Amino acid sequence: MASTNMMERAQALDRDDALSSLQAEFNIPTRAQIASSRLPESSSASSNDPESDVAASSGSESCTYLCGNSLGLQPKRTRTRISQYLDTWSTQGVQGHFKPLDGSPLPTWLDADARAAELIAPIVGASESEVAVMQTLTANLHLLMSSFYRPDINGKHKIILESRAFPSDHFVVETQLRHHGLSADSSMVIIESPHSEDNVLTTYEILSTISAHASTTALILLPGIQYYTGQLLDIPVITAFAHKHDIFIIWDLAHAVGNVPLSLHDWDVDAAAWCSYKYLNGGPGCIGGLFVHERNSTVTKAITDESPEEGYSNRLAGWWGNDKKTRFVMANKFHPVKGAAGFQLSNPSILDITSLSASLEIFHEAGGIKPLREKSLRLTNFLESLLKEMKDEDKALFRIITPSDPAQRGAQLSLKLAEGLLLPVMKELEEKGVIVDERKPDVIRVAPAPLYNSFADCVRFVQAFGGALDIARKAGDIKA
Repeated sequence: MASTNMMERAQALDRDDALSSLQAEFNIPTRAQIASSRLPESSSASSNDPESDVAASSGSESCTYLCGNSLGLQPKRTRTRISQYLDTWSTQGVQGHFKPLDGSPLPTWLDADARAAELIAPIVGASESEVAVMQTLTANLHLLMSSFYRPDINGKHKIILESRAFPSDHFVVETQLRHHGLSADSSMVIIESPHSEDNVLTTYEILSTISAHASTTALILLPGIQYYTGQLLDIPVITAFAHKHDIFIIWDLAHAVGNVPLSLHDWDVDAAAWCSYKYLNGGPGCIGGLFVHERNSTVTKAITDESPEEGYSNRLAGWWGNDKKTRFVMANKFHPVKGAAGFQLSNPSILDITSLSASLEIFHEAGGIKPLREKSLRLTNFLESLLKEMKDEDKALFRIITPSDPAQRGAQLSLKLAEGLLLPVMKELEEKGVIVDERKPDVIRVAPAPLYNSFADCVRFVQAFGGALDIARKAGDIKA
């Protein structure tokens, strides 16, 4: 595989990429920056900063960042929007909650969560009233389960999840069971594949497990995209099958939101939760979000009616779930606003929402998730083809465990390395300015993000990966 030919192909694809200009919207670290162990004194290194001399001489070119499945890059406008938020706070104080400012692109703090919901709704395929930007992923899963998991030990009490679910999902299920006086041994069902050593699940295997436990299952928690393998599950088919058996299903969309098209309302999904720091580029630990289908968030009684609490689904409540019109009345009687917003607890972090909304603006300007998914398919297919064109001696040292069918995956390809290769390969990649994600003991996850990655990035990764394998092979790092 000739490196020149690979790069020429990539550059031709990049020239034809209608979304290539979006890359300029993001801060892509330079090789010098990712190698540095020092915090810059300002947003950009000054001309008399020794760090800038290093960058100019040896690493001013951008790194190859293929780690958006773990943490998305920072949009350049994030700094601008956060600065505007800080200026509002410094000049308006508490008035920032209610007072619109001429010339400001930011909503009032009272309306910031509604503005973020408006921006995220088309990305997840929902109405604005069905989504809330709030809390964090694991907290939102607990909140959803507190509302919709109602076990009956003599009937439906089990929760189904897959065996390699992200650990936090396991912790949520296990602790929810204990909270209800149940045990994982009797009330947790694990989906495993008898045919795949990597536990890449077929839809048939998932449906078979649901069918086998349907009479005793109260809830299902599954990932839209499995974090380890990168497999995209068939959300509409699995959801419909769960409903056929009268089972409530919650989807963890951490790796799906901003990555693949979602139609949560049309697919009749019961509820879902996600984080915003991966493909949504909200920043590390940024605020999460949840979806509650409109049929599960109705409010059929007024607060003045007799027993108004009978008019809505019970939930753990807080004052921000009250209707805005009465929120500041400070009455000690909770009555939720209709929709997902009625599941909110406290006033959200405006700092977080400002950061997230800066990125969501770019999604809107890109034309939404559809054109981004089209580019993502091309990027990941190109990356896969480059990996398959590597030398036979290199291909003997890894295999792609992500499904080969593009319809069954998002941006990510997971590469399982031969035993003993993970540490030396990751070390060589980092030295070459390539940032990917590792999952011990032997998997690297490579995720070209269509907002800021190019086809040339895929080539740079494969070139660096091949060099890393060659160095590891010569060093004798491969275990027999």
